[in-house]
Amino acid sequence: MVSRALARAFDDDPMMRWFFPEGSSREAGLGRYFTTLFTRQYVHHGVCERTDAAASFWVPPEGQAKAVPDAETIQELQDILGDRAPLFRDAVEAAAEHTPGEAHWYLAVIGADPAARGQGHGSALLRSGLAQADAAGLPVYLESSKPSNLPLYEHFGFTVLGEMQLPGGGPTLWAMRRAPRTPSAG
Repeated sequence: MVSRALARAFDDDPMMRWFFPEGSSREAGLGRYFTTLFTRQYVHHGVCERTDAAASFWVPPEGQAKAVPDAETIQELQDILGDRAPLFRDAVEAAAEHTPGEAHWYLAVIGADPAARGQGHGSALLRSGLAQADAAGLPVYLESSKPSNLPLYEHFGFTVLGEMQLPGGGPTLWAMRRAPRTPSAG
């Protein structure tokens, strides 16, 4: 369920369309991609949450060093991405250069099946993760390649730290940060 919902959610994402340019095989490729990340990385080193139609993967500070893909995961991702694997590697390395040095929660993935958009699934998962980061007194960091998502994240208190053009002619990636809030600050 998680991988299927995320595959549908990310079908129109500029970065995922860049990694999986073939429309007829994109959903299957994305499903394998998210299954690999979920089963090999995030379920072990992050906080995975879901509703009936959405899922999110968060990585708290203590899990970030461990959430780096091991050799087997890298090989699986290369097999899934095929000739796009070097673009993926370059994009991950470019994004990592902009990761904040401060302790933070990282929102690695959040998405809702398009059939359920507007029903509050994604917002509920976003609120849940933000509450955990706030309880720890820590900021949250994310990257987005979808310009239409920026206002949603800004609504939840994120600000754009900067934007980068991914190497190899890739899409723009926006780095965003949300300062921790106390419960009374909403």
